[in-house]
Amino acid sequence: MKGGQSKAEATSTDQRLKTRGRKKKTATKDPNKPKRPPSAFFVFLDDFRREFKEANPNNKSVAAVGKAAGAKWKSMTEEVRESSLCFQGRETRKSEYNKSMQQYNMKLANGTSRGEDDESKSEVDEAGGASEADEEDDD
Repeated sequence: MKGGQSKAEATSTDQRLKTRGRKKKTATKDPNKPKRPPSAFFVFLDDFRREFKEANPNNKSVAAVGKAAGAKWKSMTEEVRESSLCFQGRETRKSEYNKSMQQYNMKLANGTSRGEDDESKSEVDEAGGASEADEEDDD
């Protein structure tokens, strides 16, 4: 096979191409897991969006709001950021999150698996839905 690929090289290339497009399976997220508290920037951004919308009611561009908020955040000094409303209450939000994460981890350690929490169970079983055994007897 002059100038071409050998069979071994061709098959290795084929295998590489087959596996290149496959994505790794990600673990499913638990809907009962507590969400992390927002960072100071996101609290600032929420307030800034309201102010920007009042000042510029005709502006519909999300990018313009984001750029203006980023520029204002960068121009603020560390002292101004910490004295602003976005940093106030940060410790309470963080302690509430840590407390809820401890409770969540205790539930997982005690054997309550993901998705089997009392709050997330469906109400079909409680409503008296027909089971598979009842449906088979009707035949």
